[in-house]
Amino acid sequence: MSKVLRGRVFKYGDDINTDVIFPGRYTYSILDPNEMAKHALEDLDPDFVKKVKKGDFIVAGKNFGMGSSREQAVVALVYAGVAAVIAKSFARIYFRNAINNGLLVIQAPEAVDAIEDGDEIEIDLEKYEIRKGDKVFKFAPLPPEVQKIIEAGGLVEYVKQKVKEKGGTV
Repeated sequence: MSKVLRGRVFKYGDDINTDVIFPGRYTYSILDPNEMAKHALEDLDPDFVKKVKKGDFIVAGKNFGMGSSREQAVVALVYAGVAAVIAKSFARIYFRNAINNGLLVIQAPEAVDAIEDGDEIEIDLEKYEIRKGDKVFKFAPLPPEVQKIIEAGGLVEYVKQKVKEKGGTV
């Protein structure tokens, strides 16, 4: 993962739940991650998948990812190309599912207040900063092992790497 991420913002409000991120009606009928991506946020922003580009960001208010613990709500965003979600706060289970699936999640309330839909921003993962033009917003770094999991593309890939490092086979 690059240490500086650049992309466009799609901004949403508070309490975006997992059924809005990936519609619950598809939970048991769509199993392919690429197909899941085609339905990301369709009930909230019907044109999202047509507009999002690899490396773009979602910025949201409080309690992003509330609701059921379905991983599809993370997988759909990852496969749609979302590089990170910046929010005022996250639902606990969504936050963990994001890490498990390699989606960078950043809690930065002041940045959320300053960033607008369509803005181009940068996230500097070495300085723990979000930049919008000449404005800079600090965020708390994720623990080193969590950073490694995200860089590996999720927990499964991270464990595979660790097993190979120890001389094992996967």
